[in-house]
Amino acid sequence: MSFSSSQFDDEGEVMSEINMTPLVDVMLVLLIIFIITVPVINHAVKLDLPKASSQQEEVKPDKINLSIKVDGGVSWNGESVAADELQSRLESAATRQPQPELHLQVDKRAEYDHVAQLLSSASRLGLGKIAFVTEPGAH
Repeated sequence: MSFSSSQFDDEGEVMSEINMTPLVDVMLVLLIIFIITVPVINHAVKLDLPKASSQQEEVKPDKINLSIKVDGGVSWNGESVAADELQSRLESAATRQPQPELHLQVDKRAEYDHVAQLLSSASRLGLGKIAFVTEPGAH
């Protein structure tokens, strides 16, 4: 088996040098290619594209203010309503999506029976979001 003389030095030992010239040539060619192509890539048409969101938009439910007076009368968002009209309004509110929140404000001298009837009507129709409104500092 014969070896070429370039792999061995004069004493017969293997040369451990690597010829760097081809590697430098390849790197210079790549550098020239990148220098030429980068300005071409940057000349693009600018477009204002629409942006999409993957999050669902949260719709806040409506708020209905119900007030029960001392005599048992009920007002719907400040408007006095009769018992049969109150029932029809509660039915229409129960069909809305998302269901509205009922904010119930009761006079402290009103009978509990009026409150219990309103709560049972709302519960029977499926209105489950009910908040009790109180006066600040009331004991």
